[in-house]
Amino acid sequence: MTTTAAPAARTRILIAADHLPTRMGLRLALEAEAACSEAKDSASAVAAAVRDRPDVCLLDFAAPELGLRAVREIVSRVPGAVVIVLTKHVQEDEFLAVLRAGARGYLPQNLDPGRLPFVVQSVLRGEAAVPRHFVTKLIDELRERGRGRRAFVLPDGRRLELTPRESDVLHLLRQGLATSEIAARLQISPVTVRRHLTASYASLGVSSRQAALALLTELSPLPG
Repeated sequence: MTTTAAPAARTRILIAADHLPTRMGLRLALEAEAACSEAKDSASAVAAAVRDRPDVCLLDFAAPELGLRAVREIVSRVPGAVVIVLTKHVQEDEFLAVLRAGARGYLPQNLDPGRLPFVVQSVLRGEAAVPRHFVTKLIDELRERGRGRRAFVLPDGRRLELTPRESDVLHLLRQGLATSEIAARLQISPVTVRRHLTASYASLGVSSRQAALALLTELSPLPG
């Protein structure tokens, strides 16, 4: 007596995008090999993910903050789902933000549709789907985490904790270097410098370079 193996379950993919043609294009690229559902905004994406428990969530929102919010919610509430963010403009700071939020992939919106099924299968195997030129940035981010944080005491007695890179950036800021000069000295992009400055300003409780410098003049010298 012969037995017939049950067909393998199809991958379930939630396609969430605020642009209808984008949703249609993604569905067309994937529905031959996956069971696709759709959501038109971040709130309905989270609701659909919680309800349907998809294997993969593809998120493509015009407003990056909506995508980040959806990533965090889905990763928190549907731990088994793999999240991939598609974006019109690939940016280093957004790349790091979506990975920190828990996404497994960050790819350009104009990715060849024929590659999408392979990308989905690769992330389901545990691989990351990121632009090749950002791999070095990811390595730098992991190396940065391993270096620990540096603590300082502000003139008003508040404790200030900075990452080593934030400390390096503020040290060069105190020397009068412009954003582009700091980037060149540290061999990072100006976008990354601005990201570190924004985080440092928040830690200092200020909102501008001038206010940060005024406060830092009273701080003990930062290590270089």
